Amino acid sequence: MTDDFDGILIGAGHNSLVLQAYLGKAGLRTVCLERRHEAGGGLATMEDPRFPGYLHNTHSFFHRAIRQAPWYADLELERHGASYIEPELNVALIPPQGEPLEWWCDFEKTVASFEAFSRRDAATLRRWRETFLPILEKILVPESRNPPLPAAERRRLLEKSPLGRTLLETSALSPLEFVEREFEHPTVKAGLLFFNGLREVDLRCPGFGHHIPMLLASPGKAQLCRGGSAALGKALVSAVVESGGVVRTGVEPKRIVVENGRAVGVETSEGEVIRARRFVASGLNPQQTFLELLEPAQLPAEWRQGAEAFQYNLLAPLFALNVCLDEAPRYRAAETHPQLDKAFMVILGLQDFAQHSQIVRHHEAGTIPPTVMWGATPTLFDPSQAPAGKHTAFMWEKLPYRLGGDPRNWDAARDEHGRAMLKLWTEYAPNLEGAVSGWFTRSPLDTERTLVNMRGGDLLVGAFSHGQIGADRPFPGAGHYRTIVEGLYLCASSSHPGGNVTGLPGYNSAQVLLADLGLAAPWAPEPVQQALARL
Repeated sequence: MTDDFDGILIGAGHNSLVLQAYLGKAGLRTVCLERRHEAGGGLATMEDPRFPGYLHNTHSFFHRAIRQAPWYADLELERHGASYIEPELNVALIPPQGEPLEWWCDFEKTVASFEAFSRRDAATLRRWRETFLPILEKILVPESRNPPLPAAERRRLLEKSPLGRTLLETSALSPLEFVEREFEHPTVKAGLLFFNGLREVDLRCPGFGHHIPMLLASPGKAQLCRGGSAALGKALVSAVVESGGVVRTGVEPKRIVVENGRAVGVETSEGEVIRARRFVASGLNPQQTFLELLEPAQLPAEWRQGAEAFQYNLLAPLFALNVCLDEAPRYRAAETHPQLDKAFMVILGLQDFAQHSQIVRHHEAGTIPPTVMWGATPTLFDPSQAPAGKHTAFMWEKLPYRLGGDPRNWDAARDEHGRAMLKLWTEYAPNLEGAVSGWFTRSPLDTERTLVNMRGGDLLVGAFSHGQIGADRPFPGAGHYRTIVEGLYLCASSSHPGGNVTGLPGYNSAQVLLADLGLAAPWAPEPVQQALARL
């Protein structure tokens, strides 16, 4: 039994590590317990056991605007080894034939690409970007970097200003309604809905119409971590250790120890009890935290019911095809558009926005839709991820977790579908016919097996529907990183502002936890109430 820690963190995903590093900077001694044998959660990079030197990013890869994240600078992660690349041609939708649709870091080049499809759509793109630049800067960014306001208070503040009212009006729409109302060309609609919508939310769901203009206005585009995504996890661990924190891997929590209504430690599956003087913070999903690690008598019924009712995203599960290559893909479309040879994220199989509703129907039925996939060749930008002159690449596809009603069906169907994806990929890039030296697949079930907090293969760790946003994420009463158990906090992607590699649930949890402990957080941003009141 040990008790020399101020706090214990459960799960060493990137949000937990962000939180732990800030706590260390405040002088707290903490330990993070991780079931797996490496820290970082979805920041996973593996060397192919059959082909030494080939690195595959098996989960998280496209990191949006990481260099602009406040914790990236605060924790000095570049000094700890993290380094990011933001390719100029950031996204390219390559249709079976015809003009590609391109998103560049240079906005004017993006406008030019849209103009090839529709001058009206290009003008609409520019108008909405200009409209949302101040909304992003003055509302959405401050909201994402603060604990969430109650919905009624947020609406009251936003209704007082033109910017706030524009945001509320736009948010009331679904992404599908927004795109159908504002844009005309089917390929433009398809690209906007896919790149700015389908990856995160159900496009039919009201409340998320602002997601598309928000991302259009964002100055940060998709980035890759040099050396593989795991390099960010290693940099975070280095920052934690430098600040006096401890990260223990291969340790499985069995229960949160509660005494006199207060969280005071964690018991592991091997019977070790690790005690904490001041707090326990969970980087796990609500079911793990409240139903598996706490005894029923330690929670009121409404909290157990809230955790039981927490929903996962039907559309979030990914199927992945990873390949080792003797040469990079050469897309047929690059013969007339040579810039595509240096495109970062490549989208294939998508041409009409009507395909989105088809994908949703297949997810609901547990069947495989006609393939729409997206991926990258990391070694085009970071040659260190393969032997000299060689390449690794991948394609992702959104596919249902419960294939044919049962996720276990993926074990038999996985490789057959991988072959079908490779065949389609080769139709776009014929040189792949002789360039692939090896490949493997990962199904939505494999995601859940590897990262058990991502229940149902949900990489976002919780749907953004069912009211699970803002102060109601993960559920009403638990939306401010504190729990009803004294000394127990939340810091996972199942809290505000949600999933993807943002580090913001950990960043926001650090603000709350340090305030409760009466410790200074000089890095903390202006409270969001003040930012919105000033609009």
